[in-house]
Amino acid sequence: MPSTLRPLRKLGFLTIGLFDPADPGRGHESTLEIIELGERLGFDSAWVRHRHLQYGISSPVAVLAAASQRTRRIALGTAVTPLGWENPLRLAEDLATVDVLSGGRLNPGVSVGPPLHYDQVKDALYPDTADAEDFSYERVRRLLDLVRGKPATDFSGVEGIEVFSDVVQPHSPGLGRRLWYGGGSLGSARWAGEHGMNFLTSSVVKAENPEAPLDFAEIQLSHIRAFRAHHPDGEAARVSQGLVVIPTDSATPQQRARYEAYAAGRLPRTASPQGPARLLFAPDLVGTSAELAERLHAHAAFREVDEVAFALPFTFEHEDYVQILTDMATRLGPALGWRPAG
Repeated sequence: MPSTLRPLRKLGFLTIGLFDPADPGRGHESTLEIIELGERLGFDSAWVRHRHLQYGISSPVAVLAAASQRTRRIALGTAVTPLGWENPLRLAEDLATVDVLSGGRLNPGVSVGPPLHYDQVKDALYPDTADAEDFSYERVRRLLDLVRGKPATDFSGVEGIEVFSDVVQPHSPGLGRRLWYGGGSLGSARWAGEHGMNFLTSSVVKAENPEAPLDFAEIQLSHIRAFRAHHPDGEAARVSQGLVVIPTDSATPQQRARYEAYAAGRLPRTASPQGPARLLFAPDLVGTSAELAERLHAHAAFREVDEVAFALPFTFEHEDYVQILTDMATRLGPALGWRPAG
């Protein structure tokens, strides 16, 4: 099946929300301001990422609850919530609450697997059940069932003056259709499709076949096609791509030099699979919007999607993000066939 270029329908961005431990409030406020700017610029979505026990957003649900009250239109997502840190029932309650507060704009993205550095954190996270916790897809299935309204208990009704429900409250009916799985393997792509989720791809995939050529775009393309082949919606199933893309149209010479140095410093890791999981990273894309559009149109996986959530570099300054987002919305997006929302 040849790749066919799809007009870009939805443009989003992802931020990690770094902060100075001496002044965490300023960093969180910067993230909220960036999301507000994204809405003014017409972006379709803004996504935040978990960083547990680091100097980044540890509670995206709380941050997005705040963002929901400072915006009116833009979709708000997590890319992604590692479910190894979460209780699916409690997370389902939090997600439904924020979805209600946002007017149905929440797009939770999740992944599975044990928490990072599990041996060092398990005694604090699961002091009594560390060896019994299930970090498989079953954890996602539990969350899906609870969000979609499957009973969490066999008890409901009135007890004294209190009324109890057997399903998660508040229940937000549309939220179940806005759950995303963040995956980088064929198995994840198939599982997400079979369970009717949406699919988040990023700048990392698993090079699972040591005999196959190391072509990031082709590996990612195989995941997208496997996902849609197993999804009830087929070719209409939603996929979002999340490469690191840095337009430089309005950047100062100093900013351009810094962006190029950032990408160059991360380029060596793209040459070969990394670690036992054989993770293959995509190069960061830096250049004018015209140059970036040409490179993206030549990217086999990009040609199969009509939604993106371009990742903002982790370590830049607030004014850098303002410049990058402004160029994305006013120059790169239109060069890709996108029109701002609102």
